Amino acid sequence: MNRIVVSLLLGGALTTQATDGYFSDGYGLKSKGRAGVAQTSTDDAFGGANNPATVAVAGDRVDFGIDWFRPDRSVDRTGPAVPLNGAATSDRHNFFIPELGYTRALGEKVAIGLALYGNGGMNTDYAAGQLNLGPGASDRNLLAGPGHLGVNLTQLLVAPTVALRIAEDHSLGLSPILGYQQFKAYGLAAFSPLSQDPQSLTDEGIDDSWGGGFRLGYLWTASPAFSLGLTYSSPVWMEKFDKYKGLFAGDGTFDIPQSVGAGISFAVSPSVRVGIDYKWIDYSSVPGVGNPSTNLGLLGQEGGPGFGWQSISVIKLGVDWKATERWTFRTGYSYNENPVTSRDVTFNFLAPGVVQHHATVGVTYGFGRQEKNEITLAYVHAFKESVTGESRFVGLGMAPAGTEETISMSQDSLGIQYSYRFR
Repeated sequence: MNRIVVSLLLGGALTTQATDGYFSDGYGLKSKGRAGVAQTSTDDAFGGANNPATVAVAGDRVDFGIDWFRPDRSVDRTGPAVPLNGAATSDRHNFFIPELGYTRALGEKVAIGLALYGNGGMNTDYAAGQLNLGPGASDRNLLAGPGHLGVNLTQLLVAPTVALRIAEDHSLGLSPILGYQQFKAYGLAAFSPLSQDPQSLTDEGIDDSWGGGFRLGYLWTASPAFSLGLTYSSPVWMEKFDKYKGLFAGDGTFDIPQSVGAGISFAVSPSVRVGIDYKWIDYSSVPGVGNPSTNLGLLGQEGGPGFGWQSISVIKLGVDWKATERWTFRTGYSYNENPVTSRDVTFNFLAPGVVQHHATVGVTYGFGRQEKNEITLAYVHAFKESVTGESRFVGLGMAPAGTEETISMSQDSLGIQYSYRFR
């Protein structure tokens, strides 16, 4: 077991994904098949990532999955200053994301679990040579710096869980969260005059940090036909990125934001169940993510410019159809507010997390004695979205009025998961 955990830690730290901003649209492939609906779900071991209270009634099981995630990101600039115009598509497209869940009952009222999962999404790489700035500047990227332009943010979360059935129909859960993240940025040298510490702005290689937080959950199983779930996830308070204290507001501060979730599920027939989840993600509370890019001050200062991400609401609708004892089919739709506004398009060349609409399908096949073995597949498509706004170069006096930029993204993912119920 320890070897599996270590392998996932190392593998997960090299992956990335993004749908609800830079949070995944779901944790566990069953959840992804129904658009991330999971507040009341007890059919897998990912309660520590979704609602810790569900661990109390998930039974003894293990779930291991891997997701092939493929985002397409593009940026362009148009305007009167032709040498500054250009377009590029990120060269990074394919990522493989593992996740693991385990639960075990300790008697009738207490259960424990462990979930390993990841966030990310600020993973872009745009080629140089996009701008025609004359002799000696042929290697400039779209933000006018030398060489390739991009960032890579990855976050791995480990959530051990303890859950308690406080009454026949009511459960509570607690998941302390251990967080690990890596970040690197390159190609931002043109912004050195705008940084409090130009030596800690760009091209400093990989920096990492550790931190912790917690998630609380409640589950009310009112009847076999109706359930309600509630969760609160604290910020995961992370160490600062010292190598990038000239980039992120607050001397390199980059905490994982808090979130609140609620959901209901209800049976519309003996074989069909519908779930509706709501989540609020507080991106704006993290200065490096939420500070507007138009803030006065220098990059890296507490109130300095950031990516300008707004806090967002997410709504998810999912359906499970248990067609036979062996076959269960899923589908869903998810919508999230766009965290990026037209004001902050320039900074978000690096992280164009603008998708909003997701359609999903999934299937589980049970086999073996009492169908204790399961194979689950899930496919997610995030439809292309774009945001256009005035280039920040205009406000900095580096481009004439009328210069506009557009960032775009679409996504696809296909995952497979193996599950085993011990009893």
